[in-house]
Amino acid sequence: MVVSLRLPSLSALFSPAISRRPSSLPRCNHHRVRRPVCSASFSAQSTVSEANGRVDTQTQSSNRVVDRAVTPRSQDFNAWYLDVIEQAELADYGPVRGTMVIRPYGYAIWEAIQDYLNVKFKETGHSNMYFPQFIPYSFIEKEASHVEGFSPELAVVTIGGGKELEEKLVVRPTSETIVNHMFTQWIHSYRDLPLMVNQWANVTRWEMRTKPFVRTLEFLWQEGHTAHATPEEAEKEAIQMIDVYTKFAYEQTAIPVIAGRKSKVETFAGAVRTYTIEAMMGDRKALQAGTSHNLGQNFSRAFQTQFTDESGQRQHVWQTSWAVSTRFVGGIIMTHGDDTGLMLPPKIAPIQVVITPIWKKDDDREGVLNAASSVKEALQTAGIRVKLDDSDQRTPGWKFNFWEMKGVPVRIEIGPRDVSSRTVVICRRDVPGKQGKVFGISMEPSILEAHIKDKLDEIQSSLLEKAKSFRDCNIVDVSSYDELKVAISQGKWARGPWSASDEDELKVKEETGATIRCFPFEQPQDIKTCLMTGNPAEEVAIFAKSY
Repeated sequence: MVVSLRLPSLSALFSPAISRRPSSLPRCNHHRVRRPVCSASFSAQSTVSEANGRVDTQTQSSNRVVDRAVTPRSQDFNAWYLDVIEQAELADYGPVRGTMVIRPYGYAIWEAIQDYLNVKFKETGHSNMYFPQFIPYSFIEKEASHVEGFSPELAVVTIGGGKELEEKLVVRPTSETIVNHMFTQWIHSYRDLPLMVNQWANVTRWEMRTKPFVRTLEFLWQEGHTAHATPEEAEKEAIQMIDVYTKFAYEQTAIPVIAGRKSKVETFAGAVRTYTIEAMMGDRKALQAGTSHNLGQNFSRAFQTQFTDESGQRQHVWQTSWAVSTRFVGGIIMTHGDDTGLMLPPKIAPIQVVITPIWKKDDDREGVLNAASSVKEALQTAGIRVKLDDSDQRTPGWKFNFWEMKGVPVRIEIGPRDVSSRTVVICRRDVPGKQGKVFGISMEPSILEAHIKDKLDEIQSSLLEKAKSFRDCNIVDVSSYDELKVAISQGKWARGPWSASDEDELKVKEETGATIRCFPFEQPQDIKTCLMTGNPAEEVAIFAKSY
């Protein structure tokens, strides 16, 4: 089958920082040297003691030293982000500009997101299903604000099987329209409600400026869709799902999002209200990490999705939709990563512990590997995700830096003297140098398992607290437009009372580049005056530049 797409111009597809790079990220070349791996940021964790029967990896021959350094975050945040994605082997560019190939390690993070959310969706009464990727163009046109909001991003199929199609087909940008078409056939009576489904799918939106994981032409997501008999039920559902996302962000990804309501200008096309979780990235830009929409009756009226209520009257259903996507992976990278590379919260890490065996003499090899295998088996039995790097093609120092780059939370080192003493060395990814190392931890399974689990919990909590501190230090309370402009010019978030018009909001965006990220659920109780107009304001809003 030959399919022709009518596509917008690609001339501005990539941001300048991305367009400087080749159309395909180079594969990780472990022999390519830019800087020695044992640079200042690595040296403390990459040096192993001869006194413990190990090798000082900094004295290895130069042809074994590889480049694992990335562009410093403070120097060029975008280049740092792309370096981490490349060198941590998370993704690669696809052959079509703006598309992305998610590599196994990156996809494993997405699977961890799926695993958690799937359980929560089912616990809250939702069932998984799947809707077609191709949507009749007439469906998109039925809801006026929806088509207006999505038209610039649509990929449209006009030819199929070598022939012009009678009706153009839209490649799924979101599924509210086709969901309503099907709901209309399934919902007849109040007994059919609530109807609550979710699908894991791909989505195509023809973005003009792209960034891997954050904004690509095609991405993966889940989208939930529900229909209810009353507006109160729909509102409760929309709030419930943004709460699920908030809890996920805090507890699993250690990202301290701010939950709130979008402004009218920023509300999803076709929704009555949009709720959001907003995350502060390492460059202090905001990332919209998840949304939940109260759709009211906008789509049900457009598609005549009705039911007969208990009194025998025909009513339009009240609906919601909600979604998170692979954008969350980008959020994890940009929240926790450092100049060494990726830094993963243990609960979301595909590998929580990596074991690196170390030997200098061939006579030591078997004993060290046997001990390492026993440790691996014990940790796996305890439910810990563990990797034993027993390859002998790379030096221990290379392995240290490789797994640090990939953000593995804990490293266990086992050398000949550790085997003799039945102990191991444990290193934390989030604490560099000797401060992050603990020596002499017993290999006894019960002791080691307890210690590792405690360390993983400590790392999870530490990453969340560090991110919260960074966020709070970069939110400025403002009471005037001039103060807002100063805060935004400094790269910070501005929080202040707001009751101004949509036009005023657009003025702020035009003059500062910042938008209202949300009206937070947590609001101060004092009387407020709008920072723009001086009129009374019931709420404070958060303004920030965003991805």
